[in-house]
Amino acid sequence: MAPRYVLMGPPGTGKTTVGKALAQLTGLSRIDTDTEVERVAGKRIADIFVEDGEAAFRAREREAVSAALSGEHGIVSLGGGAILDPDTQADLRAARAAGTAVVFLDVSLQAVASRIGLNASRPLLAVNPRKQWSELMEQRRPVYEELASFTVSTDHLDAQRIAQEIVEAAS
Repeated sequence: MAPRYVLMGPPGTGKTTVGKALAQLTGLSRIDTDTEVERVAGKRIADIFVEDGEAAFRAREREAVSAALSGEHGIVSLGGGAILDPDTQADLRAARAAGTAVVFLDVSLQAVASRIGLNASRPLLAVNPRKQWSELMEQRRPVYEELASFTVSTDHLDAQRIAQEIVEAAS
């Protein structure tokens, strides 16, 4: 069974927060692939990056995404870089074709700056987070846009309102 909604977007866009609000609004179960990676690994993502390297993290992430997209949860929140994997891209295209709303949660640098700050738990943003975030978005935006059923801005994050927008856009 494909999920009803997949949330994707850059770090700090509110995928987890919006996923929780969407679950509350719809009554669907949800899964966050970053949380699953941490649960299975028994350590935080930042520690996986430091101790095992990015390649090991990406392999774990791919496993978590594959399981989530083929699982029983109605809502899947992806880690920001999950969409870089070609197999994940293919899975998202297939899910979208099967009726899943693949939602690109977008946010401006100005809005995200206060959310990401100097957050050490985001390993790819640990040094000069604004510059790193901008570079990540330059690389990833075309992929998010190509994979998305539609885009919702989270600049003025009101998770309940955004969840309502998602439900309406997916109808």
